[in-house]
Amino acid sequence: MKHKRNWIIAIILSAAAGFVALQNVTAPTHDAATPDAVITITAETPLTGSQTITPTDEGCAYVWGYHDAPELTEKVDAAVRAMNEQASARASLFGEDCIFADGQSTFGAMETDFYVRLPVADLTAEAAFGDWMAQVLPIITQIPREQMQGNYGFVEFWFEKNDAEFIILRVPIQRYLDEGRDKTGPDLFHMFINPP
Repeated sequence: MKHKRNWIIAIILSAAAGFVALQNVTAPTHDAATPDAVITITAETPLTGSQTITPTDEGCAYVWGYHDAPELTEKVDAAVRAMNEQASARASLFGEDCIFADGQSTFGAMETDFYVRLPVADLTAEAAFGDWMAQVLPIITQIPREQMQGNYGFVEFWFEKNDAEFIILRVPIQRYLDEGRDKTGPDLFHMFINPP
C-alpha cells in the first residue's frame, strides 16, 4: 500500500514540475516587446477598403484571408457562361489580413485563384472534362497580369452531377503554363486529377 502511495505522489510531483517548467518556457517575456519584434506595414503592402492607416509602432497580427475579386469574377464568369450558359466562375484573392488592435485591417494579396463550376450528366466523361478545362484555362491565363493580385494561384474545376456526386480538381496556373498548354481531353484531365 505504501509503495502504491509513493508512486502516486511521484507521478503527481512529476506532473506538477512539468507543468511549471512548461509555463516558464512558454510564458512571454518582457524582452519580446523590443522594437526589433514589431511588425510594420510598408508602402508595398496593398490596402483594400476605404480606411486610412496611419503609421504606428503597435504593429498588427497577420491572419490568412480570402477576399472576393468582383471585377475579375464578372469578367471570367461572363466568358465561361458564353461557352456554356449553365457554367459559372468566380475569382478570389488569397493572402493575409493585417489586423490592428483598434480593429482596422489591411489585406495583402499573395495570389489570385479561380473557381469554375460545370453541371454534368456523366462523371466518367474525362475527355469532355479535359476539353472544357482546355477552353477555360486560356481565358484565365490571358487576363493581363496587372489585373491579378499577387502570384498566379490555381483554377479549381467542379464537375457536378448533383450535390452528392461531383469531381473537384485544382490546376495550379503556373504548372499549366509550364507543362499543360499543349494538352487537351483525357491527357489534361489526368495531369491534374492525379497530382504528383
